[in-house]
Amino acid sequence: MTWFKSSYSAANDNCVECRVAPERVHVRDSKHRDGPSLVFPSDEWRVFVNATKAGEFDLA
Repeated sequence: MTWFKSSYSAANDNCVECRVAPERVHVRDSKHRDGPSLVFPSDEWRVFVNATKAGEFDLA
């Protein structure tokens, strides 16, 4: 599994990085690559990403 971050991040290290396995998604802070990662079931991650794209977490 390879870690990746959004193409919108460019060379910025203030991002989260993800790696995708068949059953789960790992998320970590790009500034602390040796630190812990959060692990989510793939189906729950997909719901979160879709809700984010739909603007459900927008502040305004």
